[in-house]
Amino acid sequence: MQNIPKEMFTPATINENEAEKISKPSLSFWKDVTSRFKKNKLSLAGVVLLILLLIMAIFGPMMNEFDYRTTDLAHANEAPSSVHWFGTDELGRDVFTRTWQGARISLFIGLAAAVIDLVIGVLWGGISGYMGGKVDEFMMRLADILYGVPYLLLVILLMVILEQGLGTMILAMTITGWINMARIVRGQVLQLKYQEYVLAAQTLGADVKRIMFKHLIPNSMGPILVTMTLTIPNAIFTESFLSYLGLGVQVPLASWGTMASEGLPAFEYYPWRLFFPATLICITIFAFNVIGDGMRDALDPRLRK
Repeated sequence: MQNIPKEMFTPATINENEAEKISKPSLSFWKDVTSRFKKNKLSLAGVVLLILLLIMAIFGPMMNEFDYRTTDLAHANEAPSSVHWFGTDELGRDVFTRTWQGARISLFIGLAAAVIDLVIGVLWGGISGYMGGKVDEFMMRLADILYGVPYLLLVILLMVILEQGLGTMILAMTITGWINMARIVRGQVLQLKYQEYVLAAQTLGADVKRIMFKHLIPNSMGPILVTMTLTIPNAIFTESFLSYLGLGVQVPLASWGTMASEGLPAFEYYPWRLFFPATLICITIFAFNVIGDGMRDALDPRLRK
């Protein structure tokens, strides 16, 4: 140390204007969530797949001259070719057009059921959790009773009583489908309603509606969004299952479930009739599931750095 000249040392200077400057820009909650979601490559792949499916569902039936209802027995059960890209079915209908027309039906039913479950579940669970007491007990016991009704029996009963169609199917899926969302929202509200900002709003005279929609539900959006992304593929699979059993949409409408039901008996000789709708069902469910997993990880506060 004695051999080191003092000239090599320079005193550190402190700039008072820069001393308290924040070196890293602050991020809002949703910007932070978006940033961490983008780092999940599998979830981004799910988003890309979902966008492609939506684009094809909109424009796919318009990409050739065939109508999904037009029959042509002279070209029945033709293999995929340059004319019929996905082949034809037993009535000579173009499988490519019917597949993407079916995508419209399946995605519409999935999204509609998820939105209805979201609205009913959020309102039911939010009111139940915030009010508490006898109101909470009555609302959740009623939900438990509905949840205990056999789902398939309820669907078959509705299909027998009401006319089969899209409206009946959506009603059958949502009459008990909102219960899971309601339970999740109720649990979140029970955790949040005693937080300081909620008590402050109550002290300042905010009514129940303002507290619910300004404080409780926005701060519960993480679990709500994750549950919704996982509800959509479940609704699509349920529609496919019901259509496969003959309880879904009726001809001449096409859905992935009806196409799978029609293609299974002919799978040994005409595999393309089952391959395309079944593959798209798997891809759609996979895309929504990985998006839901990515959102769950991005919204988890324990994973923030």
